[in-house]
Amino acid sequence: MSNADDEFHAFMTVRWPGLMRTAYLLTGSHHDAEDLAQSALARAYAKWDKVRHSDDMAAYVRKIMIHVHADGFRRRTVREWFTSRLPETAVADRTAQVEHRGALMDALARLPLRQRSAVVLRYFEDMAPAQIAAALGTRESTVRSQIARGLAVLRDDGVLAALAGHPQEARTHPSAPVALKGMPR
Repeated sequence: MSNADDEFHAFMTVRWPGLMRTAYLLTGSHHDAEDLAQSALARAYAKWDKVRHSDDMAAYVRKIMIHVHADGFRRRTVREWFTSRLPETAVADRTAQVEHRGALMDALARLPLRQRSAVVLRYFEDMAPAQIAAALGTRESTVRSQIARGLAVLRDDGVLAALAGHPQEARTHPSAPVALKGMPR
């Protein structure tokens, strides 16, 4: 292996968990997240000389991933997999966790693509608005606006308010804030 290949392998190994987390939040599916992260890394490998000489390699690859996701979102198809067997191993009941995650993923899925990307990058990747603007190829003021609009929609979501423990607020005040981890009130 060449030095560039070694650098790419080291980068990929360190950044894989973060890329998968972001990809999952963007896609809502572990399978699609793996495909998205792998596609982004494949494109990054093809441009590795340019990526490794950038100021922030992780930001560069995240930007590639956002573009790959946007391209895939445009030609999105619904896929279903049927199996003839059900798992037989006993597992702990995580119904509440699945419900919460499902409600959050559904709420994120209802956001327009740019708002969803901005909210995910800001609150799940802890990126600054300037970094998000660079990743999305837009102005910082646009990013702040899209984050504010996306948060407003999430706060107004009655299902999220009920799950966050504010069912009365959700019923009496439609714009009551929802206390979600990582989201300001």
